[in-house]
Amino acid sequence: MKHKFTNDYSSLCHPSILKFLASLNEEQNVAYGLDKHSLNAERYIKDIFESPRGQVYFIAGGTMTNLLFISYALRPYEAVISLETGHINVHETGAIEATGHKIITVKGSNGKMSPSDILNVLKIYKDEHMVKPKLVYISDSTEIGTIYTRKELIALNEVCREHDLYLFIDGARLGSALTSKENDVEPGLFGQICDAFYVGGAKNGLLLGEALVINNPELQKDFRYHIKNKGAMISKGYLLGAIFEEAFRNGLYFDIAKDTNETADYLKEQLANLEVNMLPSPTNQIFAIFNKEQAKKLINEYGLELWEERDNVVVVRFVVSFTTKKADVDELISFMKTNL
Repeated sequence: MKHKFTNDYSSLCHPSILKFLASLNEEQNVAYGLDKHSLNAERYIKDIFESPRGQVYFIAGGTMTNLLFISYALRPYEAVISLETGHINVHETGAIEATGHKIITVKGSNGKMSPSDILNVLKIYKDEHMVKPKLVYISDSTEIGTIYTRKELIALNEVCREHDLYLFIDGARLGSALTSKENDVEPGLFGQICDAFYVGGAKNGLLLGEALVINNPELQKDFRYHIKNKGAMISKGYLLGAIFEEAFRNGLYFDIAKDTNETADYLKEQLANLEVNMLPSPTNQIFAIFNKEQAKKLINEYGLELWEERDNVVVVRFVVSFTTKKADVDELISFMKTNL
């Protein structure tokens, strides 16, 4: 069976995670995320991301994490600012709007938001006859595979502080961002410059789960009540805790992301050798341009996602996962040489 480049969560999990979970099979734990594994994982994450006052909550999936935090942080008349390409705007089936909060979208540049984008929104939404912008939502890495620099994140933090806005970072692919060759951000910055962020597990070789870190003490009060109220508190919370405990105990989380990025870099090199045009992306998502006939063949054979149609060409997305091997890339390139 051909390896698929559809996404980075179609395979179960890294063998080390599975082995660790199997070792706990006869163990009994306190329920609802109050177990020793969850506490260990929380300690590791707070240390790595330098958030001593933070609280960590393990949530089953990314959409639920976004819904939980945004709906908790905002009052009924407050809104969230997102890029047009933002996950909450495009791929979450109106989950945020269903909680009663408007998403104000901005175009951004190269998949990223800038302080000027935020300031332009504030110029428009300026009195009680409109929703009040209160939270800025960004993703790192972004939905198109780009990453924020240290300077860019600090600038966003500064404009948010100046205008009393919360800054929330979707880290579904944070591992890929932090281990990219172009990255200049240390993990500890995330504990300092945002009100909350999350560390994605499902898209980085973990069985499932996201670790939501709330840095702002004002947004921690009664958050467990909110998790339960929204139906996201699972009885076997120790499962999520154990997954993240093993991932962060000895650096496995970053090892997985680094290996995945290196395989993605290899694929980019091979595509470049075939003179395939690609959009800039220093992480594990690769956006390549083909004519429609070529794209159709690749989509049928390798499960690629058709990302965008442009006149006579299309952009398709290759996603490299923790299970992708260089041999899988070689097989793909061989197919392209023969059939495209």
